[in-house]
Amino acid sequence: MLFLEYPPCSTCKKAKQYLLDRGIGFECRHIKEQNPGYEELRDWVARSGLPLRRFFNTSGMLYQSLHLKDRLPEMSEEEQLRLLATDGMLVRRPILVRDDLVLVGFRPNEWDEKL
Repeated sequence: MLFLEYPPCSTCKKAKQYLLDRGIGFECRHIKEQNPGYEELRDWVARSGLPLRRFFNTSGMLYQSLHLKDRLPEMSEEEQLRLLATDGMLVRRPILVRDDLVLVGFRPNEWDEKL
């Protein structure tokens, strides 16, 4: 499994500990240093079954400084994906990816159910 994280993020730390406590193997990827690309994001959104807006880090400073709350509704899905691919800090984290699963954000109950 691929675990995308921003190491200083407290939620990412909790999610990582969750995986370690359960003996679930994963490979870490620093979301800011190796932000997801357009094709990856497009694939993950499709496989997750989630709306694209769930992939945006709405509480992040970059999201807020770009006024994306107001701008996103006017943007096409392709434009949103291309924007997300420009900076990992725009992407909600953590993200857990395996062949049959994409989890966005850390919700322990959801992770219990899906993993």
